Amino acid sequence: MLYGLGAVLLWSTVATAFKLALRELSPVQMMAIACTASVAVMALVLVVQGRWRQVFALSRGQYMQSMAMGMINPCLYYFLLFGAFDRLPAQEAQPINYTWALVLAYLSVPFLGQRLHRADIVAGLICYSGVVVIATRGDVLGLEFSDPLGVGLAIGSTLVWASYWIIATRDRRDPVVGLLLNFLFGLPVIWAICGLTDGFRFDAGSGFAAAVYVGVFEMGIAFVLWSWAMKKAENTARVSNLIFISPFLSLVFIALILGETILSSTYIGLVLIVSGLWLQQHGSRRALAEAAQ
Repeated sequence: MLYGLGAVLLWSTVATAFKLALRELSPVQMMAIACTASVAVMALVLVVQGRWRQVFALSRGQYMQSMAMGMINPCLYYFLLFGAFDRLPAQEAQPINYTWALVLAYLSVPFLGQRLHRADIVAGLICYSGVVVIATRGDVLGLEFSDPLGVGLAIGSTLVWASYWIIATRDRRDPVVGLLLNFLFGLPVIWAICGLTDGFRFDAGSGFAAAVYVGVFEMGIAFVLWSWAMKKAENTARVSNLIFISPFLSLVFIALILGETILSSTYIGLVLIVSGLWLQQHGSRRALAEAAQ
């Protein structure tokens, strides 16, 4: 539970860190800095744990897998996610990103052969009604989105992230080793794109520090903490429920540090999204328990 709470606390700060970094950096520059910091942190974790040799002990097929997955995460996923945060207020981009868990349930039907339960359908209607409320800033009937491209990027990031975890269900690598290799293969691509577009000219100021923070904590330490939490948990459901704290705690940091005035439509939409995710998670679990009986 402590590992889980630590991960949730870190994840609750990253929306604020994204916006702080993007005040001075482009999304691609932020990706280059954050991913570099993340690789350093994950390498250090493996060295401290005495597992560094595992990086060089995989099969050729697993290294090819690392290359392919690296194009998805970090390359494509963070390009879409940072692009969304660059265009949208944090209070809009962050709640939409949380719907990836619902997308994962839907994509698991065609790609993993899982069944779609009634709770999944109802949860989808509730979640995406929350997305509409947030994206239109409460003008649901007018359907005028604050930034259609930004909303599209945010929703696209949920599709990519859910697809990544579906592919990861067949991944037999150690989680930290696998993520490190994904980032190692993706990093040269990110550097090349950054060099060809926005370049590496940026000040080592607060934006740079925020990007390093994202790489160290959101992409690195939080992932490690969550992996440990799930491995050590006697009841994984109790630990996984901690994630519902994160979006509400995130709004506190967004208001206090970024100074965004949190709109009533954000609260309403976020409650709908979290309610839908809770229903989907617990409804599916109940259906599986009944099937087992």
